Amino acid sequence: MAQGLGDLSRRVSPREFPELMDGDCSYEDFRDCLRSLEKVNRWLLGYRPTLTWLEQLPRGLREPMHIVDVGCGGGDLLRQIAGWARRRGIAVQLTGIDLNPYAARAAAESTPKELGITWVTGDARAYRPEKPMDIVVSSLLAHHLEDEEIVALLRRMEATVQLGWFINDLERAQWSYRMFGLVRWHPIVRHDGPVSFRRAFRKEDWVRLLAAADVPGEVVTVERWQPGRLCVGRWK
Repeated sequence: MAQGLGDLSRRVSPREFPELMDGDCSYEDFRDCLRSLEKVNRWLLGYRPTLTWLEQLPRGLREPMHIVDVGCGGGDLLRQIAGWARRRGIAVQLTGIDLNPYAARAAAESTPKELGITWVTGDARAYRPEKPMDIVVSSLLAHHLEDEEIVALLRRMEATVQLGWFINDLERAQWSYRMFGLVRWHPIVRHDGPVSFRRAFRKEDWVRLLAAADVPGEVVTVERWQPGRLCVGRWK
C-alpha cells in the first residue's frame, strides 16, 4: 500500500499525488487493473448508488434513452445498467467514453456484443454525439481530475444533458482508506486505492465545485453511500 499519505483534511491534486494507472502502463496491466476494480465495485456495492438514482427516472419518456458513461474504463457500470434496463423493460442506447485508448478495447473484450454498447475514445467535454445525451453517469472518474477539470465537466453536463447526471465517486475518509487495505488487489490497484482516497471528496468540496460551475445547490443532491462513496446527482 502506498506510504506517506498524510492526513485527509484536504483534497490533494492529482498532479501532486499521481496514480500509476494515470501514467504509462501496458495494455495487459491496464486491463487487469480494470478487472480488479470491477471486483472492488461488486464487493463494495459500488453500483448501488447509480442504479438507485436511475430508479427515479420518470416513466413514459421518449425511448430509447441515451445514457453515456463518462470515464467508462472497462465498461462494468454500463453492463450493470444494461441489465437494470432489461429487467425493467426500458429501451436504452448505451455509450461509454474514456480518454484512455486502452479503455474501449478492454471494455469491448469484456462486454457481450448483444448488449449493443458503443465504446468511444475521446474527451467527454468535447463529445457531441448524433443522438442527444439524456443521462450522463460517471463512476470513480472525478478523483482523477483537477478541480478546474471537474468544473468544466459540470458545466458541460449542465449545458448538454437532457434529463440528468450522476457522479459516483469516493468519500475522503480514514475508515474508507483502512477498509480498502483489508483485501489484496492487483499491485497497481493496491498502490492507487489509498492515493485515490487522498484525491477524493467531502461534501464541502462538492459545494465549492458546484458553485464554481454555477450549478444551483438547491437542484443537486450530495449523498453519502456506505461503504466509502459520496455521490452527486441532478435531475432537470
